[in-house]
Amino acid sequence: MRRDIVHEGAEQLTYEIREIVRVADELKQLGVNITWENIGDPIEKGEKLPQWIKDIVIELVSNDKTYGYVASQGVPATRQFLADQVNKRGGYQITKDDIVFFDGLGDAVAKIFGFLKREARVIGPSPAYSTHSSAEAAHSGYDHLTYELDPHNHWMPDLDDLEKKIRYNDSIAGILIINPDNPTGAVYPREILQKMVDIARRYKVFMICDEIYANIVYSRCKTALLSEVIAEIPGIALHGISKEVPWPGARCGWIEVFNQDKLNFKRYVKSLINAKMLEVCSTSLPQYAIPLIMGDPRYQEHLDKRRKMFEVRALEAWKTFSGIEGILVNKPQGSFYMSVLFEDGVLNDSQTLPIADPAVRNYIEEKVKGVEVDKRFVYYLLGATGICVVPLTGFCCKKQGFRITLLEMNDEKRRWTYETIVESIKTYMNSSRNAVLSSRSAL
Repeated sequence: MRRDIVHEGAEQLTYEIREIVRVADELKQLGVNITWENIGDPIEKGEKLPQWIKDIVIELVSNDKTYGYVASQGVPATRQFLADQVNKRGGYQITKDDIVFFDGLGDAVAKIFGFLKREARVIGPSPAYSTHSSAEAAHSGYDHLTYELDPHNHWMPDLDDLEKKIRYNDSIAGILIINPDNPTGAVYPREILQKMVDIARRYKVFMICDEIYANIVYSRCKTALLSEVIAEIPGIALHGISKEVPWPGARCGWIEVFNQDKLNFKRYVKSLINAKMLEVCSTSLPQYAIPLIMGDPRYQEHLDKRRKMFEVRALEAWKTFSGIEGILVNKPQGSFYMSVLFEDGVLNDSQTLPIADPAVRNYIEEKVKGVEVDKRFVYYLLGATGICVVPLTGFCCKKQGFRITLLEMNDEKRRWTYETIVESIKTYMNSSRNAVLSSRSAL
């Protein structure tokens, strides 16, 4: 072609959570039975929606209006309902015009970063959720900028690291927060959030907070939403129904905008609205469902039940993985994920797991050539046991480990999954020691 048509950031569009599916699918063709621990889909893992929620959707499907276009920013009555929910909490007060609907938060994230000026960077946490880190990197054409989450301090943000990076890099225009966090399960106390707002205030940057798991915070944890601490700082909070109804297939998310009256920020927000206008609107059916579901007296009970369920599983997972030499785990405080961290130096490129099938073993041995050592473990785990997890280095992170979910509804299978991973870790880390002993005995 006479012109290069590829965007400068095209190579940054990676999504390890889904990319490992390709490997798993090829192993399925070789006869491996796959246990999917790579993606946060409650429906895929067996969760059933309460019948009363299904009944609301069934009735809406019978209403002709749900098949038509809606306003570009979203159904006005639904936006007003959500604005009222925000305002009941106190803090920053919004109107329906501060809410914009998207076809899932993936669509929102793509536009939030895609319509920033290319030179304007947003710094985010590491480990990072891949949708954010890839979209931010792709818009700029450079590696995603990150601040560290500290595994030795319950995965809390390293605020010194954050402030220094903003101070010495004036291209940074925004701070990204994920609270509760994916992939670590950390939940940030209000005082941490207030300190991050203070940093944004001092350096005149805006804030983005992904709050998709805001209603999956465990009982003893105290946090705050961005609207409660944002004060006069321009900001965007991201919400959706995929994780808490749960209805991931609806592809329905929205943003709440704070202080959009600020001159440059208002122009930026207008560009997001205009981009949605070019698409006409987001999917209508779930928007009509939101006030009926969330406004139902049974919804709070539904949320409480799910919080308790995931809290029990978080404790179960944490106990299963705790006390193993060479790894570090923090008990999740929210969402439905847990990160398992390998301590420095415990992984190397000579460790293996036994794989009985020669074809599967040959496939894995080819795949692990030149990959990160935690990804090497993940591939061997997949080949040996069929369990598909995501390496921590796939989350824009230099730390080595992997993420598991708390989603499996079958108690027996969930426990088998965790216990099998633990035994695999022990076998894998001992394999290099056994290889050394064998070579010495041969001499």
